[in-house]
Amino acid sequence: MSERKVRVRFAPSPTGALHIGGVRTALYNYLFARKHGGDLVFRIEDTDSNRFVPGAEEYIIESFQWLGIKFDEGVSFGGNYGPYRQSERRDIYKKYVQQLLDADKAYIAFDTPAELEQKRSEVQNFQYDAHTRMQMRNSLTMSAEEVQQAIADGEQYVVRFKVEPGREVHVCDMIRGEVVIKSDIIDDKVLYKSADELPTYHLANIVDDHLMEISHVIRGEEWLPSAPLHVLLYEAFGWADTMPTFAHLPLLLKPEGKGKLSKRDGDRLGFPVFPLEWHDPKTGEVSSGYRESGYFPEAVLNFLALLGWNPGTEQELFSLDELVEAFDISRCSKAGAKFDYQKGIWFNHEYMLKKSNEEIANLFAPIVANNGIDESMERITAVVGMMKDRVNFVKELWPLCSFFFIPPTTYDEKTVKKRWKEDSPRVMSELAAVLEGLSDFSLENQEKVVHAWVEAKGYKLGNVMNAWRLALVGEGKGPGMFDISAFLGKEETLRRMRRAIETLNA
Repeated sequence: MSERKVRVRFAPSPTGALHIGGVRTALYNYLFARKHGGDLVFRIEDTDSNRFVPGAEEYIIESFQWLGIKFDEGVSFGGNYGPYRQSERRDIYKKYVQQLLDADKAYIAFDTPAELEQKRSEVQNFQYDAHTRMQMRNSLTMSAEEVQQAIADGEQYVVRFKVEPGREVHVCDMIRGEVVIKSDIIDDKVLYKSADELPTYHLANIVDDHLMEISHVIRGEEWLPSAPLHVLLYEAFGWADTMPTFAHLPLLLKPEGKGKLSKRDGDRLGFPVFPLEWHDPKTGEVSSGYRESGYFPEAVLNFLALLGWNPGTEQELFSLDELVEAFDISRCSKAGAKFDYQKGIWFNHEYMLKKSNEEIANLFAPIVANNGIDESMERITAVVGMMKDRVNFVKELWPLCSFFFIPPTTYDEKTVKKRWKEDSPRVMSELAAVLEGLSDFSLENQEKVVHAWVEAKGYKLGNVMNAWRLALVGEGKGPGMFDISAFLGKEETLRRMRRAIETLNA
């Protein structure tokens, strides 16, 4: 690490829901900043006015609040390097566009979309660069007077970066090592558009990263082709000494087949690709989110951290602080990471087990109440303690646990056929009498007395317990029988047994 203070940024575009790949990029930036005692800056890249979606910026901020990724400065967080929203920095960018034009590092181009299309049809694999720029309508082929007149006439134009051919561009990447690209394959990218008086991603990013003193740019692999251009821009401005170090993260790949993870994969296989549920204001389409699907934010972060990064140990469960401690960006993979959504479910189950019964009960209580049950937190917590190891999500508890709160009115046919024997009514009546005689209805005392009674009668313990479970639960599920009866209490246990005897006899 250099002596320079570590400053990284996450800079999404407000064009819709935040993809889970973007969440991982933000997480790695967060871990890197915390590991090196640096700052994490939140910037909004909204220079593409055509793609702006109302509500997207608020959605992104809410996503990080839910996940627990905290920014040090930026949009909605304040700081000394603002404004942090690119659309509010127009005048700043104009100054730097002019600087490039004055230094002959950029030029004005008036080619219309139709003219560009015409050129593409004439020239195979057309690229606007050193080999073709002199055939086009720009300030390199027009006189200064013609350029001024065209601008005065209101002709729309773009400013293009002048890439000189015959150079080797070196990109230093913390994951991929040194990447060398020949400048001949880089086109004269558009840096600024007069139509909306806004820069493109390329210029805005470089200017912002420089002015905000960003030391490291950690972003997705899809931006790797832009890196050589960004190096050239830093040099053109005379900022080579403050150029950030790059790290291009591996892609998140489909769970099956080839290619990068998309929303369609999630829709097809039934898992979210967005942190929160997203309501598309244009189409009205609703997309599922990790929060609404019942995932714990800590489980989502733990799952994402290990997609493309290896701690070098067998450890899989990490708190956020432990991730910071273990994080080493050089241990990120170059290859894409398969999005194993089943592993995400496994993480959620593990976090379910890690959390206290009280914490899970607080999440489960509203579900119990929504099913019309008025129950104490103490009893809800007791049920959670018995059942949480059987589920991956809190919402899965109710179908498994409802029998604790609501007595069965019907009995599962398959279980009846298999477990309710000819002598079950008689044996259950005898067991009811034994239980009725107990003054101590604790789990331990029930277990001791019932086992002794089963042995004395010469009954098969399995047969007795299976029939008893059917009577109390209505089917063959649930924890240990004495856990259930002790929770229900003597009166409710006997009531359920008598109803089962009566109903199943009939």
